[in-house]
Amino acid sequence: MAALMAQETELEPRPFWPAVLNGMRCRCPRCGKGKLLRNYLKVNDVCSECGEELFHHRADDLPPYLAIMIVGHILVTIMFHMETIGAGSPFVYLAVFVPLSIIMPLAMLPSIKGAVVGLQWSRRMHGFGKAQAE
Repeated sequence: MAALMAQETELEPRPFWPAVLNGMRCRCPRCGKGKLLRNYLKVNDVCSECGEELFHHRADDLPPYLAIMIVGHILVTIMFHMETIGAGSPFVYLAVFVPLSIIMPLAMLPSIKGAVVGLQWSRRMHGFGKAQAE
């Protein structure tokens, strides 16, 4: 037990905000230089710059949920405002809000997924808790 606690205290600190912001830029949460994603939403197994293992992530359902929540709040707020000033019509909803409700979450997903991977890395969640062999 004491050896485990000593190992935990020897691990280098991982700052939360830099890791999340690097993830939002779709960069490695550790170095901020290597690409985090190799395809639209596929996370690289290892950072090409610093060698950090990234395959431990478990960012499966949270990014789409967050994207839907963000887009829903934005679009519903705009719809309520349009109804209040009397500018809402069914044609506007079909022509503007339906495409926006599809495009906006798809545009946000890579950044949100990167932020979730950065969060997991900074908090040593899942397999990210191992000490880095340097």
